[in-house]
Amino acid sequence: MSFTFRCLDPAADAPLIHSWVTRPYASFWGMLNATAEDVAAEYAKIQSSGHHHALLGIGDGVPAFLMEEYLPESSPLNGVYAVQPGDIGMHLLVAPLQGTPRNGFTADVMESVLDRLFQKPGVERVVVEPDACNTKIHVLNARLGFEPAGEVTLPDKQALLSFCTRESFHSARAARSSTPKRQSTQEASL
Repeated sequence: MSFTFRCLDPAADAPLIHSWVTRPYASFWGMLNATAEDVAAEYAKIQSSGHHHALLGIGDGVPAFLMEEYLPESSPLNGVYAVQPGDIGMHLLVAPLQGTPRNGFTADVMESVLDRLFQKPGVERVVVEPDACNTKIHVLNARLGFEPAGEVTLPDKQALLSFCTRESFHSARAARSSTPKRQSTQEASL
């Protein structure tokens, strides 16, 4: 499946995103008790930051995921690790399951996001910092080439800092394309 991307509109998309981030599967997103107004305000702040922005991933004409990309040196990661030229940070939340699960869907989403990020000029490494307790995303990250660098303390969580280089992504993509898809839409709470 291929996906397209469009910039998230904080006001117009807040009801949709709110319906995702307030479900139990999205607990690691940290917005379970947020109102739609809270979501709109948070994404207005993100979109106007100049160093962090959000996109909706569209599959078959339907919003399928939310991704955020950010500059690690302008994030809570600044000072937590030695940011290198070419680093870009990423967050990902897949939409709630609608209908029958499709094997490999979440991995397809992650692959599409990584492909998009590595097509950006100058990007050499993608940085993620999921909650250290989010074991499902750690498994998915490893499948797509991320290597853990260790736990770090961030203002809102204990996180597993992980990196994916362009080379490790391409190797993981090649390995993934040569094996059958086994994971479902709900394979990770991102």
